[in-house]
Amino acid sequence: MYIILVYDIGEKRVGKMLKLCRRYLHWIQNSVFEGEITEVKLKELLHQAEEKMEKEEGDSIIVFKSQNENWLEKMVIGKEKNVLDNII
Repeated sequence: MYIILVYDIGEKRVGKMLKLCRRYLHWIQNSVFEGEITEVKLKELLHQAEEKMEKEEGDSIIVFKSQNENWLEKMVIGKEKNVLDNII
């Protein structure tokens, strides 16, 4: 499946969350990641993320899921922070 993951995490935990998400997905903008991921890997990522979160301090994650990247139209206005090349 293809996902877009967005997080809002307290300053003290942002670095750890960034490193975790980069292991599974492509960083595209501050606190925003995208990519193909299996259901098992997504559960693994979210479990590890929840361990780093402080929900009582307002930390949150939002995941948008799609069966296929082609079902989404992405439009970037301004400079794209991390250009993804799908060259094999």
